[in-house]
Amino acid sequence: MIFYKIEVGVYGVNAYILGDEDSKSAVVVDPGGNPGEIKKILQKEKLSLKAIILTHGHGDHIGGIPDLLKAYKVPVYIHEKDARILRDKNLNYSSRMPMEEVEIHNAVTMKDGDRLEFDGLVVDIIHTPGHSPGGITLKLEDRLITGDTLFKGSIGRSDLEGGNHDQLIASIKSKLLKLDKNYDIYPGHGPKTTLEREKSENPFLQ
Repeated sequence: MIFYKIEVGVYGVNAYILGDEDSKSAVVVDPGGNPGEIKKILQKEKLSLKAIILTHGHGDHIGGIPDLLKAYKVPVYIHEKDARILRDKNLNYSSRMPMEEVEIHNAVTMKDGDRLEFDGLVVDIIHTPGHSPGGITLKLEDRLITGDTLFKGSIGRSDLEGGNHDQLIASIKSKLLKLDKNYDIYPGHGPKTTLEREKSENPFLQ
């Protein structure tokens, strides 16, 4: 798999570019900004963008979408419970952040257990609410992209609208910590970690 992690936007979001080495089909996860840099990587690797996938709908994770959609006519995927956030600049907080206001009205909605396939690139959807109602984790091969659900040594905040601390902890413990192997974790902010490390060392999960 072709795999890039780049820090984008004013809040240092980790955007991910995932590509299949044979078909050259690709998806972008959480393009929170720097669309020009994302496009350069797609062009350098000769990747054909098939979709934008969002771990949730908050403004810092969506800021690069409008420019990307001008260059690539692709669907935007989001969990069904965050679709209303994505449609409203006030609910997604882009109207309060130092960035362009973003409202996406025609996103394709997902639910827990969905599998997205793009010419050899397979992404499984795990609903992990708590940071937002429709927060998800993406599972692909030996990687988990956890958005703002789980970080190295920490968890996502739950004080924003629709957040719930108990639900967030339950999502992590019942959905992620029970997975069958030691996945590498790529969060929405900060450095990568592993599932086993967070299971044994994360103070919020003990």
